[in-house]
Amino acid sequence: MAKRDYYDILGVAKGADADEIKKAYRKMAIKYHPDKNQGDKEAEEKFKEAAEAYEVLSSPEKRQRYDQFGHSANASSPNGGGYGGQGMNMDDIFSQFGDIFGGGSPFEGFFGGGRQGGGAGRRVARGSNLRIKVRLTLEEIANGAEKKIKVNKQIVCKTCDGSGAKDKASFQTCKTCGGSGAVRRVTNTILGQMQTTSTCPTCNGEGSTILSKCTVCHGDGVVRGEELITINVPAGVSEGMQLSMSGKGNAAPRGGVPGDLIILIEEIPHETLKRDGNNIIYDLHVNFVDATLGTTVEVPTIDGKAKIKIDPGTQGGKILRLKAKGVPEVNSYHRGDQLVHINIWTPKALSREERELLEKLQDSPNFKPNPGKNEKSFFDRMKEYFE
Repeated sequence: MAKRDYYDILGVAKGADADEIKKAYRKMAIKYHPDKNQGDKEAEEKFKEAAEAYEVLSSPEKRQRYDQFGHSANASSPNGGGYGGQGMNMDDIFSQFGDIFGGGSPFEGFFGGGRQGGGAGRRVARGSNLRIKVRLTLEEIANGAEKKIKVNKQIVCKTCDGSGAKDKASFQTCKTCGGSGAVRRVTNTILGQMQTTSTCPTCNGEGSTILSKCTVCHGDGVVRGEELITINVPAGVSEGMQLSMSGKGNAAPRGGVPGDLIILIEEIPHETLKRDGNNIIYDLHVNFVDATLGTTVEVPTIDGKAKIKIDPGTQGGKILRLKAKGVPEVNSYHRGDQLVHINIWTPKALSREERELLEKLQDSPNFKPNPGKNEKSFFDRMKEYFE
């Protein structure tokens, strides 16, 4: 695929001076910087494309050659071929153009000091993230909970304090990169010499090698072990929600940055209460005598017991509300309600005396159902409640 014109990439005219080119690249680099567009491959390619254009147009010699030959290859050129822009990676960009904004990174002061772990030079390893599950009761979810959990993970080796070396004398400056953590190579192109920088393959960017490794961790700086971690779960979490604890994941090799601990919330089903969002649902069974005459009963809540009044003539399907007896929203003062759904319980077995008594009442006008008069269906009552 044909390469785009470098002037078009930066949006400048061919007669633009050095300051205009620098300002144009600065604008493009900020717009497509990887830290600002994480996971966006298209933005990353535009970021590299802009850096490639700036590398050529910011150099008077390379710009002159580009104006004369463009991207076309010229194998007979004394510089050894055409400019194809190959080998331009993130390490090259961050190391070569670090002074464009007056700092060690093109984005120092814009994105919190540049890319962490990015750029050529000494690299800091990062430990992997860990995922664990924490099971909570409904009461713990409603009130918040503190959990102390032993986590099996990679921890810092105590013998070498995470260095991976037997002792301090075991470290040696890398002979390949001279301690910089990066190696540079120069290639000849039609536009002149091109310098690229990459991570040192000998020390993997650390700048030093180990002569005598720790006998416990064998040079890794980490070992398998357990750590007791205190997790403070806020009130109102729900099934499937994830919490994150920075730096509580696996330790990183040789003093690097530890990963994060990801906590997946699981709800333990309650014996009698059901959760519906921030509301609590409870099915209350009342015999038809109590429903007819009225009574006072105790119902369970996530805060203990609560007394409620059953009015005389209460019908099955009626919903009573206990305000603010539900689950709170996460990081909020708002709390849901407890909804008590009335169910009329009908006995299946009767004594002779009970049956005779009920048969006498069977023909009474007060015992004749009249749903069309003042009665509403369960669904109508639910609709009214939520409206």
